[in-house]
Amino acid sequence: MGTRPVLGLIYMLQGLQQLGEDPAPVLARHGLVLEQLNPGTPIDRARELRIYADLAQHLHDPTIGLRLGQFYNLAGYGPLVMLLLTCPNAYEAFQMGIRYQRLTYNYGTLRFEPGEQLSALVLDPLPMPAKVFRFRVDGEVSGTYKMMRDLQASLGLDLRAERIDMPYPRPPEAATYEAHFGCPVRFGEPVARLWMRNEYLQLRFASADLVAHGMYRAMCEQQLVAQNVSLSTLSDRVQAHLAMFTQGYPSAEEVARSFQLSERGLRRQLSEEGHNFRDLLSRVRYDKAQHLLQSTTLSIEAIAQELGYAESAAFIHAFQRWSGKTPAAFRSRP
Repeated sequence: MGTRPVLGLIYMLQGLQQLGEDPAPVLARHGLVLEQLNPGTPIDRARELRIYADLAQHLHDPTIGLRLGQFYNLAGYGPLVMLLLTCPNAYEAFQMGIRYQRLTYNYGTLRFEPGEQLSALVLDPLPMPAKVFRFRVDGEVSGTYKMMRDLQASLGLDLRAERIDMPYPRPPEAATYEAHFGCPVRFGEPVARLWMRNEYLQLRFASADLVAHGMYRAMCEQQLVAQNVSLSTLSDRVQAHLAMFTQGYPSAEEVARSFQLSERGLRRQLSEEGHNFRDLLSRVRYDKAQHLLQSTTLSIEAIAQELGYAESAAFIHAFQRWSGKTPAAFRSRP
């Protein structure tokens, strides 16, 4: 399934906390701590989906997926938002959104369904057990609609869906859905649909910009390439797991438990791949140190803390061992 930034998972976990749910016990079983997650690092999509599935089994509010959509911000979509805003009209923005849908936080598949008076943005959901299915569909439909509304607001528009279809039986809380979306909601449909009037699709975007559009499209293409990286070996998955942490890293035993292995089994498999846990952790720390030294103005002390070192001297010594230079010399190089 490839990877994507862990930021989408962070949004969802923060939303759950603010809505009164506690995701910490489920995260602990996966070897993760919300406060230590690094937003820019990738997570394997299959692993992320397993976390969502486990969380869904422990939720108390059946409509919580619906309300989670409000916690996904436009800024979290990166260049995709600017790509959509520089389209000539809403129809082209829909097409670009579908083309680059892997840069959203959805697992379902988006497509466009034209009609005579109304057309629909369609979400074909990923098949899952019932409780997980409703949780994910509610979140994806709500998040997609919020993205559409936020984009409109930035353009000075206020266009609502004429109707929304949901792909599961009508729940007792159906009125909550109509209040949330501000339009009729029809349940029991085969797929999710957000129906819009066709005249909306031809509205010109004041922010349309052909040159900037080409630049943002190239950036989106680069992100797609990065997401297609397959974490096929245990070494890859362990590195990706470690890279998600800041200000402290889990032990080999804790990482093994998150992959449902014994520590001995983890070390044996890594050895068979020509790696060991200590070297993988060093590689993750070194990569992160280089990024922070080159891309931020954080002090050496702050970077040491970010990498989980109690003292900056220990970080400086480790960095000299990795690169042959002190962090200060590395940062000041031309």
